[in-house]
Amino acid sequence: MGVLTLQPERQLVTNELPGRTSAFLTAEIRPQVGGILQKRLFTEGATVKSGQVLYQLDPSTYSVALKSAEAAQAKARATLASAQTNARRNAELVKIDAVSRQVYDDSQAAVLQAQSDVAVAAAAVDAARINLGYTQIKSPISGRTTTSSVTPGALVTANQTAALTTVSQIDPLYVDFTQSSADVLQLKNAMAAGRIQSTGKGEARITIKLDDGSDYAHEGRLQFSGVNVNPNTGSITLRAVVPNPDGLLMPGMYVRATLESGVQEKALLAPQQAVSRDPAGNASVMLVGAQNKLERRRIVTGAAVGNRWEVVSGLAAGDTILVDGSLHAKDGDRITPVPWTPRDENKAVPGDDASTAAPAPAQAASAPASR
Repeated sequence: MGVLTLQPERQLVTNELPGRTSAFLTAEIRPQVGGILQKRLFTEGATVKSGQVLYQLDPSTYSVALKSAEAAQAKARATLASAQTNARRNAELVKIDAVSRQVYDDSQAAVLQAQSDVAVAAAAVDAARINLGYTQIKSPISGRTTTSSVTPGALVTANQTAALTTVSQIDPLYVDFTQSSADVLQLKNAMAAGRIQSTGKGEARITIKLDDGSDYAHEGRLQFSGVNVNPNTGSITLRAVVPNPDGLLMPGMYVRATLESGVQEKALLAPQQAVSRDPAGNASVMLVGAQNKLERRRIVTGAAVGNRWEVVSGLAAGDTILVDGSLHAKDGDRITPVPWTPRDENKAVPGDDASTAAPAPAQAASAPASR
């Protein structure tokens, strides 16, 4: 009968979690002044750059307002110049008592008032110039546009509710997914016990599987892990940043994210066909003891790793377990051990409980421990 001697392996602990993609940056384009839309200056769905003009509003009224403000500013400056000249004259005359002290004080106050009027006029010019600039509606970010909700000739108003279009930056892209708080606690307990070591803060890698089952070519990095548990779902929100140079991912897509949670340096992995369970779900294996005598041993399993179970407790490195024929073996049976070799599932013999594929590369899926 085929037997296997367990040896510690370096095991990457991963979790496969459902998630949704979202844009890295999103800007809803709205007008900051009202007016008639003259031109749309972009192609819907095209990529635009930060600062690029998307829409042109009729600037005529704002241009006139700017000229009026500039004229008021010029008038205020002329008034200031006259007040300053008068104040300087009175300053000389008051020294020889040619004018009263009251006239002198009034001329100085007139200078201060004229200076204030110039400052107000300058602010009005700046405001008018800003409003004129707002007639060119620009993109605040680089990204891809959606459809336009307006056409030339439409009347738009400042800070209206409806966006004219939306610009989304999709390279890189966010992937938001959730992990159950129970899995998080199990991982933290394993780390506290020393069975698993952290991959390091900010170094957790993310691989993506698309909705059609294909693997996404670019690897992401975990950026954020929530600190609050959703009381309705009992889950924690996580966010990863994923490169998207080809634009294959789009906001709102459903994906499955495989998150690297940690590393188990001395993991014991038992083939699944070597593990049997009683009606209560308790796991056990047939341990090969002295004189090749079998003994049923209760174990605690953790995550599934390909077609193997992680052995949390019950076995130690160097223990030999029965793989082939384990379902039919009994306590006390003596066997003739033969090293077990995994078979290619394409050549498996139907009905043979050893017809299981070779152990897959280490990729642990989240699973509750069996006790």
